[in-house]
Amino acid sequence: MAQVLQRNGNHDTFSLRRIDVDTRADLVERFRVEAVPALLVADGGRIRARIEAPKGAQQIREALLPWLRSHS
Repeated sequence: MAQVLQRNGNHDTFSLRRIDVDTRADLVERFRVEAVPALLVADGGRIRARIEAPKGAQQIREALLPWLRSHS
């Protein structure tokens, strides 16, 4: 995630929240997380993108593309 944001100059675009799945089972259930790590993008109060167990920076970049500045 950090690599993708750095390469695209988007450090100020996203607010990252890390959730411990062992202590926040309520959020795991609420957001229907089935695999970790999981990246969920909330925009306008709704989940707009989701990646569970990402395979690399390219997959993350593709999911975040609608919100990234194109500096790559």
